[in-house]
Amino acid sequence: MAAKQQEISVTEFFEKNKHILGFDSRSKSLLMGIKEAVDNALDACEEAGFLPDVIVKVERLQEEEEYKISIEDNGPGIVHKMMPNVFGRLLYGSRFHALRQSRGQQGIGISATVMYGNITTGKPAHVESKIEGQDEVAWKMDITIDTKTNRPIVKNDIAFTWEGKEHGTKVEYTTKGRYITGKQSIFEYLRNTAIVNPHARVEFHDPEGKKYIFERATETMPPKSKEIKPHPEGMEIGDLMKYAGNTQQKTVRAFLKSDFSRITDRIADEILAKAVVNGSAKPSSLTRDDCKAIINAITQVKIMAPPTDCLSPIGDTLIKKGLMHILDGMKPEYYATPVTRSPKAVNGNPFVVEAGIVYGGEIPSDGQVTILRFANRVPLLYQQGACAITKAISEVDWRRYGLEQRGGKGIPFGPAIILVHVASTKVPFTSEGKEAIASFAELQSEIEQALRLCARNLKSHLNKMERKSKTHAKFEIVQKIIPAMAKKASEMLGRPMPDLSRTISKIMNVVWVEPSIKKEGKNSRVVNYTLYNYTTKERTFRLHAQVPKECVNLTLFTNPHFINMNEEGKVTWEVKDLQPSVSLNISFELKGEMADTFDADDIYISGINPVSVMGAESLPGDWGIKGLEITESDEVAPEEDEETIEEVEDLGEE
Repeated sequence: MAAKQQEISVTEFFEKNKHILGFDSRSKSLLMGIKEAVDNALDACEEAGFLPDVIVKVERLQEEEEYKISIEDNGPGIVHKMMPNVFGRLLYGSRFHALRQSRGQQGIGISATVMYGNITTGKPAHVESKIEGQDEVAWKMDITIDTKTNRPIVKNDIAFTWEGKEHGTKVEYTTKGRYITGKQSIFEYLRNTAIVNPHARVEFHDPEGKKYIFERATETMPPKSKEIKPHPEGMEIGDLMKYAGNTQQKTVRAFLKSDFSRITDRIADEILAKAVVNGSAKPSSLTRDDCKAIINAITQVKIMAPPTDCLSPIGDTLIKKGLMHILDGMKPEYYATPVTRSPKAVNGNPFVVEAGIVYGGEIPSDGQVTILRFANRVPLLYQQGACAITKAISEVDWRRYGLEQRGGKGIPFGPAIILVHVASTKVPFTSEGKEAIASFAELQSEIEQALRLCARNLKSHLNKMERKSKTHAKFEIVQKIIPAMAKKASEMLGRPMPDLSRTISKIMNVVWVEPSIKKEGKNSRVVNYTLYNYTTKERTFRLHAQVPKECVNLTLFTNPHFINMNEEGKVTWEVKDLQPSVSLNISFELKGEMADTFDADDIYISGINPVSVMGAESLPGDWGIKGLEITESDEVAPEEDEETIEEVEDLGEE
């Protein structure tokens, strides 16, 4: 028995356990290979600062269930001598040890795709790549993988001139697979990729010869993620012992300060004092009990949240832009203002949760809502039931927010699409296939918080639309019946028709805010708010809206009612002494690619009882308008405390 024991190559292991990497069915295998190549292409383009152009081609061959796949990008290219290792060696890459957000991490994906193609068809992968400025010389080669040694086998390594290509990479491989359509198809994956990567242009050629193009919705590149040191929050004892054994620092105090993020001299001293550990000792001398005491002390010390520059969240505006760009054909009624949470950490790895909801229009209403799951800007199409995102959605009581949910738990029903994106330096996937996110308590709690915040925006919109609809009906009745009665009475008495404006105002008793948006060209919108005082008193109040600050035109600032706009794009106008039965207009223009993300219905009011206003909500308490003095008469909602809100919701109160 001893003589039979031998080392197992990592490639041999994955060759016999292909399902771990996601190659567990023909249809899924076809998608997984394309997914890994597209992820690499987007990562490479973003790191080099190029707006991604990705071309995916799927060609059906004569052999049964055999397909030729081609993925081409305009990235920086790959150095010639590194090409064999990148495509022909598992667990070889540049991102595994880097603590920053990226789509690829382990260095398995594209080489596993090449391996799977080698195994199922016996044909090598063909790779072409060109680096900018190298005398227009590109390189191409055929690659297979030696599964015994986990090393590439290269043939036909040739230099050539790549006409019309300044830089980029192209990989072609043949694989067994089954092409399908529907929710877990290649088309759906690329479509969802375009939603969370609105800066990318994706072109898809299907086996039937049809071409689909997802044009880029914005020229704005996502911010580059920077490598950071581990954050101490949520760290395990074994991790701390490993870091202590590998550090170059001479003392424990210097080790804590230099090898972890957000630990200052003061915080390091506070941790050591609570742990009763000598800060002058060598890090290598730390025992298990010392490390355990330091971990416990860290939980008792207030440490700043992880730095956000290691992450590249999509952002509220671009989430909405991506959804609008791709889902426009469904003509949704409402895009709930997306939510981007503050960064947190799990097991020392920072993460950010983002959520968005699309409602109404032609979205099917007779089934469960559509869930769009993403991790580091990559769609997750499989294992939905095992994912922390799905579990978090199921735990929210959606009945409070206008969606049907049987029993108060589970996936809700209704005409809605729920999007959740988790960005992290190390997403805790349930497997190497990267199809579902593990249910860590901290992560699932953050997802639920983001969903509730987003759902409140939806609920507020639905309430406003319902109230507005009822008031519209009342207004139409008043406008028809009272003038008809007055006309009949005037005819019977032989007297002139009286002025009914103040009478109608007294019956309506609201300040009416009527928004409208006029499209002028592709990237221009003229926004107008008509304000009617249907009350018996003169009114003074303020209007507030958040506009895409990069799209603001001079007309916003020249409006006589304009007061201020802060750095976040939150704008305030003031209306003084609006007389009964009188109306006025506030207009401005937005220009730029983000102009269409502004929703004129998202308007807020202060300085007046919101019950007396139709078409605008009370100013949220977290809208601290910099440079503005809010008077005592302004009726600003108190800042929402999430724990209090949850307690109230648990009691079933609104």
